[in-house]
Amino acid sequence: MLTRRAALLGAALAGAATWAVAGSYDDFFTAILRDDPDTITALLRRGFDPNTRDAKGQVGLVIALKEESHKAFAALMAARNTQVEARNAQDESPLMMAAIKGNEDAVKQLIARDADVNKTGWTPLHYAASGGTEQHLRIAVLLLENHAYIDAASPNGTTPLMMAAQYGSSDIVKLLLAEGADPTLKNRLGLTAVNFAQRVSRAEAAAQIAAAIRKRQPNAGAW
Repeated sequence: MLTRRAALLGAALAGAATWAVAGSYDDFFTAILRDDPDTITALLRRGFDPNTRDAKGQVGLVIALKEESHKAFAALMAARNTQVEARNAQDESPLMMAAIKGNEDAVKQLIARDADVNKTGWTPLHYAASGGTEQHLRIAVLLLENHAYIDAASPNGTTPLMMAAQYGSSDIVKLLLAEGADPTLKNRLGLTAVNFAQRVSRAEAAAQIAAAIRKRQPNAGAW
């Protein structure tokens, strides 16, 4: 009889523990979406793993940045065991998400925690170069100051300059060229940064890049 009662008690405790974990899981991601730092902090103090992934493989830091839940992001960053290099299913890092969102403060915090500025594949600089705001420009400057490789190639050979040519501001194009980006590079489809600008009718960006290419060419008739 005692053995059976012990077994029943053990099963009940296990069920309660499973329910508690499931409840904490839902509460955690709901708190991120609601930008509720108090609930996040309470869960982390009880031992909840801040690196837990949701059903789509997204980690809390990336979700907080994507949803612009700034207080939730701060609560997650306050946890020492939060992994700032945890990637989502698309291989996006928190630093990449902060860059595309133009969140300069988050970029600074992540770099201070040794987030990888030069991850392989798509990089934070690609994402920063895709933005058109003053914040994106400042983030691009910050990444370059922290040794971001200016001609980083994505899996299809696209460079940050190409992204800036099609999506970013003229100021970012100007910055990348001034800092030494190679305007002659081609991606795997044979497209240059000029082509990226031309296919969306960005005449100013195309002209900037074409001028940079001409500067690289030796003067005709030079001895």
